[in-house]
Amino acid sequence: MLSKSSFSTFFIFVIFMFQACEDVIYSPKPRGFPKVEYPEKNYIPFEATYCDFTFERPSYSFIQQDTLFFEDKPSHPCWFDVFIPQFDARIHCSYYPIDEINSFDKLTNDAFVMANKHNLKANFIDDLVIRKPNGVGGIVFNIEGPVASSFQFYLSDTTSHFFRGALYFNTQARPDSLKPVIEFVKTDIMHMINTFEWENAN
Repeated sequence: MLSKSSFSTFFIFVIFMFQACEDVIYSPKPRGFPKVEYPEKNYIPFEATYCDFTFERPSYSFIQQDTLFFEDKPSHPCWFDVFIPQFDARIHCSYYPIDEINSFDKLTNDAFVMANKHNLKANFIDDLVIRKPNGVGGIVFNIEGPVASSFQFYLSDTTSHFFRGALYFNTQARPDSLKPVIEFVKTDIMHMINTFEWENAN
């Protein structure tokens, strides 16, 4: 049985405990992001019999040919993804032969429309014109802000071939956390563009 002095000491201790609990202020921990391991830059040839062009792709990527497009067959066999598993990122790629149905003006306009769909959330869109001496030209769309696709482009010879690409990540758009990864993959896409060649160029 507790003596009066022991009871008083215990009572005072309990009061201090309650006061200490009341003074504690809890604040949420800042959001943490997993550390990203960047692979060493290295490139290998893109070789696909179903496409009429070549380029160099990251060695840490995989080519996945599209077999369905909204439950239908793609317009051309040369529709594929350049998949980078380290970042769960995909460069969606599609090819159209220029003809009476798909004219150069129509395909170019479609590319601008698809890039401008991000205008509602984009901070700004920067267009970079591509002109290469091997008959490859086009535009790169650098889209800043919380958008689904921050980097898009098209390449064409204006008479026979039209190729379009768009970068997507399988995650919620968070520009601050994704920015270093986006910049890393942008370098890979620009290498693809700089090494891009039509196989049967005139």
